[in-house]
Amino acid sequence: MLSKDFIELEGKYGAHNYHPLPVVLNKGKGAFVWDVEGKKYFDFLSAYSAVNQGHCHPKIIEALVDQAQTLTLTSRAFFNDQLGPYEKYVTEFFGYDKVLPMNSGAEADETALKLARRWGYDKKGVAENQAKIIVCAGNFHGRTISIISMSTDPDSYKGFGPYTPGFEVVPYNNLSALEKALEDKNVVAFLVEPIQGEAGVFVPDDGYLKKAYDLCKLNNVLFIADEVQTGIARTGKLLACDHENVRPDVLILGKALSGGVIPISAVLADDEIMLVIKPGEHGSTFGGNPLAAKVATAALEVVKEENLAEKAEKLGKIFREELKNFNHPMIELVRGKGLLNAIVIKPSNGKEAWDVCVKMAENGLLAKPTHQHIIRFAPPLIITEKELYEALEIIKKSINQMLEA
Repeated sequence: MLSKDFIELEGKYGAHNYHPLPVVLNKGKGAFVWDVEGKKYFDFLSAYSAVNQGHCHPKIIEALVDQAQTLTLTSRAFFNDQLGPYEKYVTEFFGYDKVLPMNSGAEADETALKLARRWGYDKKGVAENQAKIIVCAGNFHGRTISIISMSTDPDSYKGFGPYTPGFEVVPYNNLSALEKALEDKNVVAFLVEPIQGEAGVFVPDDGYLKKAYDLCKLNNVLFIADEVQTGIARTGKLLACDHENVRPDVLILGKALSGGVIPISAVLADDEIMLVIKPGEHGSTFGGNPLAAKVATAALEVVKEENLAEKAEKLGKIFREELKNFNHPMIELVRGKGLLNAIVIKPSNGKEAWDVCVKMAENGLLAKPTHQHIIRFAPPLIITEKELYEALEIIKKSINQMLEA
């Protein structure tokens, strides 16, 4: 079967909820993927930063296979011999008392929302059913009904109402708006992405996160960081919040927590917050399964052993500097941190961000537009400096070709 055959199969039998680039992949290793015809590509999306450790990292795959041949799932009706050691490892790794393991990033966000509401009722004294959570315009926290209820993107929420109440939207990167919203005594939490990935790698002003955190502390409100995409070394620090020495009250992780092998997410918090949820009040059949516990431990060990945060910091600076110096009329702006970067495309010669991505694919590099005019670049953090320069040449060549037609 050829690529077109697989694409036709998905079109006929799959829901039409995605618009992929016309590339059919069947192999991945390190920073590269191959299509069914054998063509090799740089992967500059990394499954939306789930594959920070590179495709099929041998240590993570070994952990997966070993555990898969031993025990995969018990549910939380019983203890297993992998969860406790993983919980100890991950809480010490990030510096929290407790972890609540889940599967997808959206599930982890939902968990954090429940945790914040219960904390608000039990600890802050907010009246039942009156809790409010402040979120930011341009946010992306997942696709569940409650999460789209806080979205400002019509593609996410339009036609899916009625919506879950209890959310107040303020502009991102706007401290005065946040300060005003925090005056409401029913506010229990502020949920924020340290960098808005899906919005086009929107990096807030220096000091925004720290000042927002301080405002939350002043008002007895939980600061919740959604680091599903920005966490685990992607931005040049272990967490994006680390750039401003902010320790979230509640930390949400996912994606690269498994190295892209299976869905694994986690919510971390200290006892005063985490223990407001009692047995039977929240859970997941697959959350904390032995396979996930073993894989996540290996995935985090790779991040530490291979100094991936430091690599992301160094290579990200090279990436942004090269594209800024490229000084091309189609590039309006280059922004990012570490190896989470984006370029804002100015349509030219009838060509837009999608056309640039199609041309890059033809030239051997995969990336995806977001919001029609922005291209996000997020290669696996194990990419070498030599490979990064090779990839940059493909990006520049592809953009130049937009003006040739």
